[in-house]
Amino acid sequence: MMEIPEVRGKLIPGKALSELTWLRVGGPADWLFLPADVEDLADFLEALDPGVQVFAMGVGSNLIVRDGGLRAVVIRLGRGFSGIEIAGNRVTAGAAALDAHVARKAAEAGVDLTFLRTIPGSIGGAVRMNAGCYGSYVADVFVEATAVTRDGEIVALTADQLKFQYRQTELPEGWVIVEATFEGPAGDPEELHAKMADQIAKRDATQPTKELSAGSTFRNPAGFSSTGRADDTHELKAWRVIDEAGMRGATIGGAQMSEKHSNFLINTGQATAEDLEALGEEVRKRVYEKSGITLEWEIMRVGEPAPDE
Repeated sequence: MMEIPEVRGKLIPGKALSELTWLRVGGPADWLFLPADVEDLADFLEALDPGVQVFAMGVGSNLIVRDGGLRAVVIRLGRGFSGIEIAGNRVTAGAAALDAHVARKAAEAGVDLTFLRTIPGSIGGAVRMNAGCYGSYVADVFVEATAVTRDGEIVALTADQLKFQYRQTELPEGWVIVEATFEGPAGDPEELHAKMADQIAKRDATQPTKELSAGSTFRNPAGFSSTGRADDTHELKAWRVIDEAGMRGATIGGAQMSEKHSNFLINTGQATAEDLEALGEEVRKRVYEKSGITLEWEIMRVGEPAPDE
């Protein structure tokens, strides 16, 4: 059994991760660690056996945890990492701050980070995955971030170090982003709030926001630049090739490709992680057979299958 350092935050053994993911699936983590603050996190990682895997988890909005769970210490940042400070056009937010909340607070101060409003999740995940919407990406507004390394060192991160790409960065294994600073263009607060209200209305009209989902399941099979910006010469959309393969509404067990938006994988109520992943792989197979396109997962999948799978 692994030795766990003493902490000032909370350590919970065998925590069921299904309680923490938007899809409501996933087996237990060996340990769940809720650090009190940055120093608590740094001290813990420095003292933890380097052979023990750690996994930083946000609000579980873009994640499938397999039914066997995670043989790791899962780190989840809480209220001590959710502050938001604004100075001029720069917005500094803790990694646990919700993307939508940051967008609203920025708009109140006349800073346009409106693209974050409809992105599910928190700032740490948004930076790590170079989240984007409506043609804007984190890479476009990123200034710097602070992270704790697997060895417990607190470091600053630049865009060059993160190497932003479409829906991904090169954050080293085991590092935990704790804060990020963005710089957005100036805007009229009333106009920015109206813009976000319009975005929410369009999202709710086209996406299954009332269902258990994890956002877009697959990346659009398009060309993208190294900064993560779309190449307009490519217009393929994942939902379109899924439709063409006849997989809108397809089911396996309690998993379904949404009838409302076919690039949304949903838990109809009784799905296992195995159901969800199996349906996603079946979609990838059918799309390849129909169009020769290999869809890439946008949802992160981690952990081990259940022992009897």
